[in-house]
Amino acid sequence: MVALFGFLIFIYSIILHEIAHGLMAERLGDPTARISKRLSLNPFSHIDPMMSVLVPFMLILSGSPIIFGSAKPVPIDPYNLKNPRKDMGLIGLAGPATNFLTAIFLSLAARLIMPLTSSNFILDVLSYGAQINIILGVFNLIPIPPLDGGRVMVAILPDKYSNVLASIENFGIFILLFLLFFPTRIFPLQSIIVNISSFLFGLIFPLPKLI
Repeated sequence: MVALFGFLIFIYSIILHEIAHGLMAERLGDPTARISKRLSLNPFSHIDPMMSVLVPFMLILSGSPIIFGSAKPVPIDPYNLKNPRKDMGLIGLAGPATNFLTAIFLSLAARLIMPLTSSNFILDVLSYGAQINIILGVFNLIPIPPLDGGRVMVAILPDKYSNVLASIENFGIFILLFLLFFPTRIFPLQSIIVNISSFLFGLIFPLPKLI
């Protein structure tokens, strides 16, 4: 039951992630997401059957330490941006930032609810939701395009390195999946994500103080 509610939190977490991209893009001059009606909380406007439902649901059921997936990317027109490279970095950063803020919100909700209930179920759901959002935030900050972290790195690196990194966007997802499912001693990606996420979870949602 906790996994089911956690999955629902996951769905709206990836929706908020994409809405954050769209809102930041609009603030920087590109209204494409709003015109495309992608700033809505209606899940049917955002859900991708494979990446939003099947993949994360199977990972949750399998007990995987890493839950990832995505909603359909909001449309962004770089030609509407004043400084496309820098602005795309800010747009990319808005998504993971929203996931971390969501995790903080769930932690605050747990602190407020704990004195009012003796049920651990609600705390378990909030805790699971916070973990999911932290993992989503950390995962999306991996500096490999097309993930948000890749866009941030493209925005801040010198041109010579930025152009090289940007050039791998079309097949970056395959590099990412290979590193995730076939980790090496040099770059054990899954362990890195789990360790960073666990550290941040301990800061944001300190369970010993709640239970």
